[in-house]
Amino acid sequence: MKFIYCPICGKELDEKSIGDEGLVRYCIDCDKPYFDGPASCVEVLVINENNQILLLKQNYISKTHWGVVSGYVSNGETLEETVIREVLEETGQQVEKMLYVESYYFKPNELIMAGFIAFVKAKPFNNSNEVDDIMWCEIDEVNKYIARVNNMSGIHFDNSMKLLNL
Repeated sequence: MKFIYCPICGKELDEKSIGDEGLVRYCIDCDKPYFDGPASCVEVLVINENNQILLLKQNYISKTHWGVVSGYVSNGETLEETVIREVLEETGQQVEKMLYVESYYFKPNELIMAGFIAFVKAKPFNNSNEVDDIMWCEIDEVNKYIARVNNMSGIHFDNSMKLLNL
């Protein structure tokens, strides 16, 4: 997000040198700096009790490749709350336990993505208007389906498997 105008008073921002941050956008009237920053979201590899991986297809992202659950952090929400909400909204699965993997920066969309593994007991999928198709996939079959170009799903799958020693 790039600030051009002050969100408090509406005046156009100037630039001001602030300590070791260097030049930042600054509202002289409100005496307040504004830092440009990426949007925050979660990237979630969902695993059921049979060690199957949940993959979903969202045609607005890719019509040919599958991905993992992801979603933006809502104002006032923690990363963990976002994981629980997004997994439930997109799949109908209830997170029983989660594990942080690592963070990723996705430059094309200016996103900072917090990667998690969510463990669930498989239930019927819900009908989400965000998801075009959904399936449980055996771990050794994931690479046939998962997106690896302009998408963090494949990288997050690889890093999650390393963490779990699978």
